[in-house]
Amino acid sequence: MRIATVVAFVFALVGGHAHAQGVVTQRNVSLGMAKTIAEAALAECASKGYHTSVAVLDRAAQVLVIMRDEQATAQTAEMARRKAYTARMFRISTMEFQKRTAEDPGREAQRDLADILALSGGVPIQIGNDTIGAVGSAGSTLEQDDACAKAGIAKVKDLLK
Repeated sequence: MRIATVVAFVFALVGGHAHAQGVVTQRNVSLGMAKTIAEAALAECASKGYHTSVAVLDRAAQVLVIMRDEQATAQTAEMARRKAYTARMFRISTMEFQKRTAEDPGREAQRDLADILALSGGVPIQIGNDTIGAVGSAGSTLEQDDACAKAGIAKVKDLLK
């Protein structure tokens, strides 16, 4: 009985270690997809008369694209990046993040983390439950920023399957 337990333990260790080796395949946002999302989000806001900035991040929360309308103010690019970062890190829209952290005092401290911005306009890019990136829009109204970010993702919805 004792030898069987030791043998089972050894196989578990070896099997677990062997399982940890290999190639990991992950879905991610391509540069082409990021550009399409950013252009669509900018176009959506421009069609409403807003001069905005858009940032698209990959699954590692690294910037792929930042685009700023020529007439957008300087801070909008950084705000768009931070909104996208927040959406990517928490895997929810920044509108939802804003509500959750306002309603739950235990989560309020999350707003104090570096690069987090609890303003609507950031939306995660997802395939099922897998968050592969995020988009952030800044420079219009908070409701419109959210709609512009969602319009960017809607432009590539057929690729997110």
